[in-house]
Amino acid sequence: MSGSSNGQHEMSKHPSRFINREMSWLDFNQRVIEEAENRRHPLLERLRFLSISASNLDEFFSVRVAGLVGQVREGLTTPSVDGQTPAQQLAEVRRKSSRLFETQQDVWRKLRHELSQSGIYLCRPESLTEAEIAHLDAIFEKEIFPILTPLAVDPSHPMPFIPNLGMALVLRLKDEARPDEPMDALILLPQQVNRFMRLPEDATRKATCTPDIRFVLLEDVIRTHIDRLFPGMRVLASGVLRVIRDSDVEFEDEAEDLVLSYETALKQRRRGVGVHLAFDASLPSYLREEFAEKLGSSPDEVLVEQAMIGVVDVKQMIVSDRPELQFPAFKPRFPQRIQDYDGDCFAAILGKDIVVHHPFESFDVVVQFLNQAAADPNVVAIKQTLYRTSRDSPIVRALIAAAESGKSVTAMVELRARFDEEANIRLSRELEAAGVQVVFGFSNLKTHAKMSLVVRWEGNQMRSYAHFGTGNYHPITARIYTDLSFFTCDPRLAGDAAQLFNFMTGYAKPKDVHDIAFAPLTLRKTLLKLIADEIDHAKAGRSARIWLKMNSLVDPELIDALYAASHAGVKIIGVIRGMCCLRPGVPGLSDHIEIRSMVGRFLEHSRIFAFGNGHRMPCLKNKVYISSADWMPRNMDRRVEAMVPIYDPTVHAQVLGQVAALGLKDSLQSWTLQPGGSWRRVPPGKKPFSAHHYFMHNPSLSGRGSMRHEGTEKEAPRRRKKPGAPS
Repeated sequence: MSGSSNGQHEMSKHPSRFINREMSWLDFNQRVIEEAENRRHPLLERLRFLSISASNLDEFFSVRVAGLVGQVREGLTTPSVDGQTPAQQLAEVRRKSSRLFETQQDVWRKLRHELSQSGIYLCRPESLTEAEIAHLDAIFEKEIFPILTPLAVDPSHPMPFIPNLGMALVLRLKDEARPDEPMDALILLPQQVNRFMRLPEDATRKATCTPDIRFVLLEDVIRTHIDRLFPGMRVLASGVLRVIRDSDVEFEDEAEDLVLSYETALKQRRRGVGVHLAFDASLPSYLREEFAEKLGSSPDEVLVEQAMIGVVDVKQMIVSDRPELQFPAFKPRFPQRIQDYDGDCFAAILGKDIVVHHPFESFDVVVQFLNQAAADPNVVAIKQTLYRTSRDSPIVRALIAAAESGKSVTAMVELRARFDEEANIRLSRELEAAGVQVVFGFSNLKTHAKMSLVVRWEGNQMRSYAHFGTGNYHPITARIYTDLSFFTCDPRLAGDAAQLFNFMTGYAKPKDVHDIAFAPLTLRKTLLKLIADEIDHAKAGRSARIWLKMNSLVDPELIDALYAASHAGVKIIGVIRGMCCLRPGVPGLSDHIEIRSMVGRFLEHSRIFAFGNGHRMPCLKNKVYISSADWMPRNMDRRVEAMVPIYDPTVHAQVLGQVAALGLKDSLQSWTLQPGGSWRRVPPGKKPFSAHHYFMHNPSLSGRGSMRHEGTEKEAPRRRKKPGAPS
């Protein structure tokens, strides 16, 4: 290995050892777009992947590109860890993202053709029947015309504000009374109306088994009724524009009232600086240039879409009455262990720790855990973190019910969950009105940890039950995100959870959190110590392995630690869904590192970290953790995160031997990262295997397993007497 030692020494300090973060994210979105062309997926699901890729790009521009634009405008030249200045990154981002936009247009053309072959059409106005035209006339008069505002654009009428992700119909009009004075105008497309308007079924087609499904675009409907908006005028040219603006919230650390500060920042977001302007190709170039100038967009911020502007909206064509064009319906299993205890979550958890694999196992178990806590007279306190949740959340309802029944309830609500700030402000007020103690946490740290803690009288003692998650307390996203829920009443872990809640609510640095590593104080150094231990095992000739699963691997210090481990001979496998700034397989630097990514029906979201601890994997002597944190600087240094060790032998084997091992076996939705930074799809092989399909159709993780019993393991009973009430 002496030959590679010099290579490792030379490259270990060079910026090129890192892949640029923005480029890596664009590569991830390229993998999403490619799923829209994957013919193993049903047609409407491929359309959904296209829409997701467009939504991803919208957010990328409104946050990441906006950040680069701001740095360039401020004249900042500090390079990123991979050695590029903001201006260099911005130029490369625009070049690469323009190719992604072109790919989206090409994919949309192909999908539109396939949709028409399957009886789903996007129609031009000139192809409509008389009955369809009459229907649209009626809809326009009743539902569209009242909310439209025709806006002239001239020296007397300045350019109106177009909101973030807003679209407008651009018009060059000619007044018949003044033919030599053309007028420019805008009509903002109302967001209250679906852009893809479904046409009623033709009576002559209803007898067929699969009648055609026909849509027309809102902007085309408006175009056909311009005479109602601009009487006496003729359209000379028209087209659609779409604006993406800087939507990242800026926040003053010293703000005294977090809620008021965020409400103000959210209003500013709606008026953010434009960073991307798209026109459809039907608009003449002279009008594109004119309106780009009026909107203050430079040429490199302007894109012309050839097929359709605003591809994100194609999801509106995913109709429920064509189920054969979608993934087969899937109903998550309710965890068997809870059923074995007649639905008593506390009794089941007291029997043994439980891990639940979402979405293959239902998130309803988390809701039931909190509902049972709210209704149980022996429960005295509930503590809960809320980063993202759904509208009319059952989690919030359970907390409100608990508070109204007289329990002590604390909710740690994070106001800075991007794009969910408004929802979190609203739910915090609902909770406070019910008597919940709402805490907003640190002004300079996001609270991203996923924890619940229930304190309960049992006999003559208090017992605490904890839930730790890798995902949000969000029943909707829990149906499509792969995450782990871990339930325990282990006094060590529950005690640490109590200390972390005190840290979040009282700001006091905990001195006696022993088992759970947490950001921003102990998570980074714990991970570095675990990696260093594997290096020591390798140097001593013992088995040395690291297995990692997360959404993003970006943190330079942790990546360098993995490089050092690889150079020492540690075998490392990472399953990284999105951004990965580590270069695997580089001689002398990362020879022993393999990086994979899985993109499929479900969004891979769980974070699992496993370390061999001197033993082959998998075995019970390996160290296994689940976490809320990706390996990014923000997660290590600017957030409150938790990394929880798995001690229970059954749960340990389930997480490492099933979730981890079967994820690596996947050959239908997986990609491998090449040393140069490109991604290559894993070949399906002779026996193609889909991890998602396997978990959908095989027994749940949280089966009966074994239970705690005086230090030994034995089969759990089907029922167990509920823990007793206080004497």
